[in-house]
Amino acid sequence: MKTPATIHPSSARLRVSSNLKRLRLAQGLSQEKAAELADFHRTYVSQLERCVTNISIDGLERLAHALGVDVVELLRPVEPEPEGAM
Repeated sequence: MKTPATIHPSSARLRVSSNLKRLRLAQGLSQEKAAELADFHRTYVSQLERCVTNISIDGLERLAHALGVDVVELLRPVEPEPEGAM
């Protein structure tokens, strides 16, 4: 099994992870509230954001609906962070 450190930057899992966190925070939602809106267990959103687990197509649709976005927003390529950003 791959660890988060070995996931390729363009992987779908990393895209979902980064975009989920970005969209969730932009809406001021906690992980728990985002999970509730998507009818997921409260720890599932955390696992997705940490690239610990995979998500099904049906799950992507539920998550996108909960966030009020199209599924493609969760799969957008991740913008590289500027150097020195932390």
